[in-house]
Amino acid sequence: MAIKSPQSLVAEALKVVKTISPEEALKLNSENKCNLIDIRDEVELQKMGSIENSLNISRGLLEFSIHPESTYVQSKKIDLNKEIVLFCAAGGRSALAAKTLKEMGFEKVSHVSGGFGSMQNSGFKVIK
Repeated sequence: MAIKSPQSLVAEALKVVKTISPEEALKLNSENKCNLIDIRDEVELQKMGSIENSLNISRGLLEFSIHPESTYVQSKKIDLNKEIVLFCAAGGRSALAAKTLKEMGFEKVSHVSGGFGSMQNSGFKVIK
C-alpha cells in the first residue's frame, strides 16, 4: 500500500471543499453570516496573533468542538445555521478540516485560501 503525502491529501480535499478568498471571508464575517474558526495551534496564536472576531479551536479538537452537542454550540459560540469558515496558517490544514466536517454531515463549510497569512493583508484586524 502506498502512503499518501500530505500534499496529495490536501489536493484531494481541495476538489471537494469550498474555498473562499480572504475578501469573501471578510464580507461574511462583517455581515455576521459565518462562524470564523481559526484552527491553528496555541503556539501559532501567541507568535502571530489572532484575527478579531474569530474563534480558536485547534485542529486536533475541531470535530469534537463543533458537534451539535458540544459546549461551543450549546453555549451559542457557534451558530450551526451560519456558514462555518475555517482558516489555518496557509490553507492546507483548513482544507483537510473542511473535508472532515463535510464527511461529518456539515453542508455550509468553507475554508479561506491562503489562510492567516493572506487574511492579514486583506483587511482583517489582527490582535496580538
